[in-house]
Amino acid sequence: MRLLVIRTNDQKRLADFYSLLGLTFDYHQHGNSPMHYSATIGSLVLEIYPLAKDQSEPDKSIRLGFAIDNFEETLVLLKNKDVVFSEPIQTDFGFLTVISDPDGRKIELYKK
Repeated sequence: MRLLVIRTNDQKRLADFYSLLGLTFDYHQHGNSPMHYSATIGSLVLEIYPLAKDQSEPDKSIRLGFAIDNFEETLVLLKNKDVVFSEPIQTDFGFLTVISDPDGRKIELYKK
């Protein structure tokens, strides 16, 4: 996968939230596209765009997963920002917890 675009009615808030997970965003535009946030994760580009004209609210059915380097430190940071997360557990896919982004998307955080 090379590109993932999520849409929101509050781009800055969402970019600030994902920055807590260690992502670094640029704010820019391509040609005539709307201004948006963009971060690179390996070869994947995650972009945060405004809602499309025919959208009244963000798509909450998208579920994302991130492997993070500083798992315990990130959980402390999230807790200090009042982000609710599940009790971390060991699964067949690794040690993980589940959080929700400000739009309500479920995010799986894996210990790297």
